[in-house]
Amino acid sequence: MEKRVMTDSRRRKGLVAVSAVLSGVLVLSACSSDGGDKGGDSSDGSKKSQAQVDEAAAKETSKARIAILPKNGATNASINNAAKVTVEEGTLTEVTMTSEAGQTVKGTLAADGKSWAPDGQLERSTSYKIAVTAKDSAGLTAHENTSFTTVSPNNSFIGNFTPEDGSTVGVGHPVSINFNKPIVNQKAVQEGITVSSSSGQEVVGHWFNSQRIDFRPDQYWQEDSTVTLKLALDGVEGAPGVVGVQQKTVTFKIGRNQVSTVDAKSKMMTVTQDGKTIREIPISAGAPTTPTYNGQMVISEKFKETRMNGATVGFTDDDGKGEYDIKDVPHAMRLSTSGTFIHGNYWGDDGIFGRNNTSHGCVGLNDAKGANDSKQPGAWFYDNSIIGDVVIVKNSKDKTIKPDNGLNGWNMNWADWKAGSKV
Repeated sequence: MEKRVMTDSRRRKGLVAVSAVLSGVLVLSACSSDGGDKGGDSSDGSKKSQAQVDEAAAKETSKARIAILPKNGATNASINNAAKVTVEEGTLTEVTMTSEAGQTVKGTLAADGKSWAPDGQLERSTSYKIAVTAKDSAGLTAHENTSFTTVSPNNSFIGNFTPEDGSTVGVGHPVSINFNKPIVNQKAVQEGITVSSSSGQEVVGHWFNSQRIDFRPDQYWQEDSTVTLKLALDGVEGAPGVVGVQQKTVTFKIGRNQVSTVDAKSKMMTVTQDGKTIREIPISAGAPTTPTYNGQMVISEKFKETRMNGATVGFTDDDGKGEYDIKDVPHAMRLSTSGTFIHGNYWGDDGIFGRNNTSHGCVGLNDAKGANDSKQPGAWFYDNSIIGDVVIVKNSKDKTIKPDNGLNGWNMNWADWKAGSKV
């Protein structure tokens, strides 16, 4: 009898244990996800396999795969070609790009709907957001968003160049590029610049210093040719942590070949076009104590009238005032950075032209006050000259002008010019 009691007791304990286990299974099943038991009840009471569940979920997700550049959170992004949106297995239906100020950036969607890019250059040191919607062949949509910041002025450099795009210049005008920051990696930067001429002339760059490079051929540009400047500096590291942002092509025309030769000794200027003399003009060059530079000089600026104050170029009296201050110098054309001009002169006696050198280093031509008398030599020369024309001064008692004083690299021989190239 005692034995039977013990057996019943064990049976009851076993039942409790089984019940506890079953209860735990029920609790676990209630807390798991629909897919936790490898299937679920269908409407007809049958069980779905995990593969069927995954397939059903996939049918509800768009197959369109959107890619946006730059990546989300990028900094120092290019302002030229970094921003781009593409899609695979679908087409783009909406792309919105806005600046941190809320301004919409205009862009173009490709005809096939597979890509989008901004129409123009972005602003430096600016945050942008891009929101994209795409649709696959089944009509299901996909979305993607990103934000990035473009390169800052402190981390980028630009080159200010001359001549301007679309201009027509004289045969002496070099391509001159002045960078706004010192360039340490001059080879890499020069490799990103290409200058070519339709004439086939060899064109070589010369570094005058860490911020200026000029390009020219051995001889003057061929008249009536076209010169092309290509800047592929976007992303080029000019110095540690400083990259270029320019990516553009510039073209300009070379006009007729006009070269004017000033003889400081005979006090005459001979103007030639395409090798033929078209006029001889009496001049007054620099006085014996302030002679005019010798050498080949290029007209870099033209002013119908301008002010010339001696104090700005170091000619001052005992009181520190300019030795001259003429507020309406007619028909002035710059030949050097340091202040050499060829210009009209209405204040000098008519008799000095062709007879006496009286200026502070400029070349003067007889002219009229007001710059409105087209018959005057100063007016004629101004009207018949363009930026880039060459003015050669010879037989002056001064030294030859330095090649980097203005656009005057022609005063350096070809071998020395090529030696200043880094490529």
